[in-house]
Amino acid sequence: MYPLILQSFNIGISLLVPDPLLLKDRYEQRLKMNPEEPFPFWAQVWPAAYALADFISKHSEITRGKQILELGGGIGLPSFTAAKYAKSVIVSDSSAEAVALLQRNIRQWGIQNIEAACIDWNHLPENLLPDLVLMSDVNYAPDQFQALLVLIKKLIHTGCCLLLSTPQRITITPFAEALQPFIHETYLYPVLQIDQTIEIRILILKA
Repeated sequence: MYPLILQSFNIGISLLVPDPLLLKDRYEQRLKMNPEEPFPFWAQVWPAAYALADFISKHSEITRGKQILELGGGIGLPSFTAAKYAKSVIVSDSSAEAVALLQRNIRQWGIQNIEAACIDWNHLPENLLPDLVLMSDVNYAPDQFQALLVLIKKLIHTGCCLLLSTPQRITITPFAEALQPFIHETYLYPVLQIDQTIEIRILILKA
């Protein structure tokens, strides 16, 4: 486990997160022991997750009373925000280390309606039937676009609603075009990160 610090967010939530000042050095140490050690992209809260969590806090009616699943959750800030309003939340990631930290934060704050699970969205369990799926910054690898589109369309056709939060990237244009028939609402969120503003688009997707 990476060294942790307690980070407070401006939506009234505090979470244990990997110390950003030590993350790179600790990863490089682990890389020496295992050259195939994957970089822990899960180990920080990306701007798209900030935007999605803030959106949920300002539009609580979207999550209120719902059964929610977050895919590729990482630190899980949107899920912990949604848990204030939802009936139940499953926050998931494909990294076992990320899930262990999610479970620790759940225990730390004694949240009763949220659970963490290790889920690869390419092999989504058939018995998962959420009302709402949260996804933030999942469409960053073009070679994964097709599989991600198949998953999104499958979820939509089961009657599920999706909240997709994504940075404005040139590489997502074909991906975004494929989603056009399912976009019911779109919001643009500016997120200030260090010395620059990141434009985040939040899409509400459904049949």
